[in-house]
Parts: sequence; structure tokens; C-alpha cells
Amino acid sequence: MTAVALLSGGLDSTVAAAAAAQGGATLVLALTIDYGQRAAAHEVKAARAVARALSVRHRQVSLGFLGELTTTALVNRSRTLPFLADGDLDDTRGAATASMRAVWVPNRNGLLIAIAAAFAESLGAGQVIVGFNREEGATFPDNSAAFLERMSAALELSTLSAVKVVSPTLGLDKGEIVRLGYEIGAPLGQVWSCYAGGRRHCWHCESCKRLERALKAAGMWERFNDEWKADGVENGG
Repeated sequence: MTAVALLSGGLDSTVAAAAAAQGGATLVLALTIDYGQRAAAHEVKAARAVARALSVRHRQVSLGFLGELTTTALVNRSRTLPFLADGDLDDTRGAATASMRAVWVPNRNGLLIAIAAAFAESLGAGQVIVGFNREEGATFPDNSAAFLERMSAALELSTLSAVKVVSPTLGLDKGEIVRLGYEIGAPLGQVWSCYAGGRRHCWHCESCKRLERALKAAGMWERFNDEWKADGVENGG
């Protein structure tokens, strides 16, 4: 099966793309979307490096209008990014949900998948690969199994080739994704998973805290930092 990978340059999309390739999918394109997010430059740079490591052609698409539709802290630099304590990450009725709302971009994943599906249909690819996960799916509805299933159902009608949305990481938490990434040799030393747009990962935003917890749970914290240094990536705290 041929596929287009939505690649943000972060942990989940990197491992999902690598897992799809190892599972037999032929990746014909890695697609990164710049919608004005703070970390867009870092994400594009990381995605290009990951695509090179996976021997996949990379393309960047700009959606400036999407960032104009929201005042989310993910885009609007005048707003403070929500910082979570370790104990808040699984608080789906409180802090984690508040953090989700603070970084929500209207219909972002719906638009990104639709764009990737258009590329897939034009290239004769039958799948769009995305990096969803069980952990964030608990608070982000557009990261859930239900969303994936309904997007695939919609694409059956909006693409003549009935493109499907596939996520090899869908049932995993972040720690399991880290372990899978190392097992299959995904280029984890290249990833950028921070919401902020600074020179280094902030290690305070929700995305950083989830990555840090996952690395430590998998016993990969030191190894990961060593790989960042070897690749010359400014990730240290």
C-alpha cells in the first residue's frame, strides 16, 4: 500500500511514519503544515530531517489563514502557553482539558487530513498516515479512534480512491511510542515536540512534559539527550 504521511516532526508522527514503512507501506510523500504555529520553523526542520532518514520526499504547505481564525496560545505569541505539572497530565476533567482548550486550533486535524488525502489521491496513494495516540486522545477529540474512523468514512465519499486514515500509534501511550520508535529504528534524535518556538525545548508545555515522562518511563531519557547532541539539535533543558 502506498501512503502519504502527515509529519509534524514530533514524536508521534515520526514513529507512526516509520512504523508504517516497516509494516510494508510505501511512503510517497511526507507532508508538513505551517499554519502559523510558534514552533513552525522547528517542526519543518525536524520533519525534513525525519523524511530524509526515511528516504521520503518532503513537502511543506502553508495555511496562514488557519492561524488567523484563532487566538490560541499555540499561534498567538501574546498569550502564555499553559504549563502543566507532571500530576496534571492525566487530569482529563481539569488541568489537561484546560490545556487542550488553550492550544486548540479550529478543525486543524480535519483540515490537515483532508489536505493530505487530496495529495494521496493525486499520487495514487491509498492511505494517510497520522500520529495519533491513546494518551492525548483522552483530551483531544481530534486525536481519538472515533475521529480517525469518521474521517476515513468521510474520505470514502470525498476521494474517488476511498483514501483511508491510518495510525500505527493509535492504541499506544507516549511511553509505548518511545519504545516502539527505538525498536524499529525511527530517527528519534531528529524530533521536535515543543509547543514553544525557542532555541530549545522548554520542558514545561504539555507536549514537552508528555515527552519527558514517556522517555523516563521507557528508560530512554539519557539516550535521547545523547542523540540530540550527536545530531546537533538544540533540545536540552
